[in-house]
Amino acid sequence: MDSFHDYNKAELFARFERSLEEALELYKNMRARLFIFLVLICSNTIVNAQTNVASFFSDGMILQQQKDINIWGIDSAGTKIHVVSSWGETSQTTTSTNGKWKLQLTTPNAGGPHTITIKGSSTVTIDDVLIGEVWVCSGQSNMQIPLKGGLDGNFIEGGLDAIVNSKNDRIRFFTVKQNASLKPLDNVKGIWKKAAPSSAGSFSAVGYFFAHQLEKVLDVPIGIVVTAWGSSTAEAWSDVKTLHDLGITIPNEIAEVPQITPTVLYNAMMHPLIGYGIKGVLWYQGEENRRNANQYEDIVNAMVTSWRTKWNQGDFPFYFAQIAPFNYGKNNAAFLREAQLKSSQSLQNAEMVVTLDVGDCTQIHPSKKREVGKRLSYIALAKDYGISGYDFKSPTLTHYFIEDHEIILTFSSRIQLNRNVDPAENFEIAGADMVFYPAKAVMTSPYHKDQKVRVFSEKVPHPKAVRYGFKNCVIPTLFGRNGLPVSSFRTDNLNVNE
Repeated sequence: MDSFHDYNKAELFARFERSLEEALELYKNMRARLFIFLVLICSNTIVNAQTNVASFFSDGMILQQQKDINIWGIDSAGTKIHVVSSWGETSQTTTSTNGKWKLQLTTPNAGGPHTITIKGSSTVTIDDVLIGEVWVCSGQSNMQIPLKGGLDGNFIEGGLDAIVNSKNDRIRFFTVKQNASLKPLDNVKGIWKKAAPSSAGSFSAVGYFFAHQLEKVLDVPIGIVVTAWGSSTAEAWSDVKTLHDLGITIPNEIAEVPQITPTVLYNAMMHPLIGYGIKGVLWYQGEENRRNANQYEDIVNAMVTSWRTKWNQGDFPFYFAQIAPFNYGKNNAAFLREAQLKSSQSLQNAEMVVTLDVGDCTQIHPSKKREVGKRLSYIALAKDYGISGYDFKSPTLTHYFIEDHEIILTFSSRIQLNRNVDPAENFEIAGADMVFYPAKAVMTSPYHKDQKVRVFSEKVPHPKAVRYGFKNCVIPTLFGRNGLPVSSFRTDNLNVNE
């Protein structure tokens, strides 16, 4: 019995040894196969590795002149990237562990065409590169709407003529495809297009008229990057930190109407652009924020500050287009126009064009986009390009005082009354009860620099406050001697909800 057990033990031990040897051999084979597999994967990765750049670094692009501009993309981790430009600038870097790379080139004076060659795992050649002035156009539908019209069946005054005469190799547009994301993206979809009858109809009308004026006056290439979405809010164009600091809730999902969702347009349509060398930003937005006009100045100011910080180009120009008159219903858009004016005055290097005279109370997309684009160009030409000899600003209210039964108004520059419009349509005056009544307005010393406007009403013997153009639909009464309208204003400090 003992010998039987001893035999079984020996047999079992032998079998165990054989099994162990087989397991070890299998392990060795698996290791070898795994090694070969990994080698094949790596070699395949090396073979298929490519150098990629962000989509707007492509044939036909325009780069900001005389600036250290960024170029970036992706490649295999640890790959050396070498960039050579035809104007003689070179730069190199190595990709990070996640494959991302970014470097800088110093651009020359306006001109071209140039070529940029990027060498990494593969070679990318960008041809027909012009050097000039680059502006970003952002906002909602009145910035988005193209030269050919189309939104709500509207048309653009002068749009057909502009399209037919648009052929100009030095005006180029990059229109960002609309997209929304809860997380910041690194790239956008879009291509650079040259101005021509076959393409210009799809360009932002405001952006085109702005670019056309700049190119004509400056005689340099003009690049316009359009990133806009109709019915979008300022919150949608703001980053998470900015919104968090303002106490605005960040959603967990994108709303059915994406463009009203906080931060999602910034993530998908602005964040990927940050770092691209620009001159400044044109902003035409606000209609969708009229319901929270009392917050608008804070939101936009924080948004602009954030963009400037992230771009790392200092306080680049930021120019507003005021929303135009329209029958918005119960939400008085004058409060939003006021917030826009205040924002343009409180921000550094900011201005605003007034649009009271180019609106349409029956059409939220007014047809006079040419005037808006040109007025924005007047600001840029004067402030950023040294063109002098003209006044590019609308007059603004500077002081007021009460004298007997009248309120006397003074302005930043000489004004004139539109004689075709009854002042009582736009001026209102109130006493201590803050009940406003239509008022008469009369200019004093119309031919002298110290001219003033006297406002009064028989129904208000002891006036305390005055409002001008403070309603949705306005046909303006006050203009500067430069032909530019005065913005809506008020001297009371009523809450926007009152």
